Amino acid sequence: MADKPEDLNLPMAVVSRITREALPETCSVSKEARLALSKAASVFILYTTSCANNIASKNKRKTLASSDVLAAMEEMEFETFLDPLRESLDAYRQEQNQIKERKAAKKKEKDAKKVAEKEKELEESKMVTDELLQDPQLSDNHPPQDTVPEDTMET
Repeated sequence: MADKPEDLNLPMAVVSRITREALPETCSVSKEARLALSKAASVFILYTTSCANNIASKNKRKTLASSDVLAAMEEMEFETFLDPLRESLDAYRQEQNQIKERKAAKKKEKDAKKVAEKEKELEESKMVTDELLQDPQLSDNHPPQDTVPEDTMET
């Protein structure tokens, strides 16, 4: 857990960006208001986490799941946020699946390249072996060409 309560606040840059995106350009937000929003968001997150943890504990689990957070939102009577949260969760899952699929396709492509390279190396090795086997100097059926036949040798 955090050492100081201030450590639990959202970063002011994040709060400023969210408020800028949520409000019209003509509206400005004071530093004090951003601090209040940061603290309120932190309290909301802590309360939601606590409720979700209670739900997980009732189900004899130590890990919070998205279903625990959704149930906590319902328990806290924030039902109006459930549909947007589910949509966001579905979008997140789709994005993660796409990332996983891209990684799998990339790995498959990489593996296919490795197999093709190994096959090429094997084919080249076979060609070299065939060339060596066809070389008359290395063949068992023919005597080496640079040696002198025995009957012409002087004794």
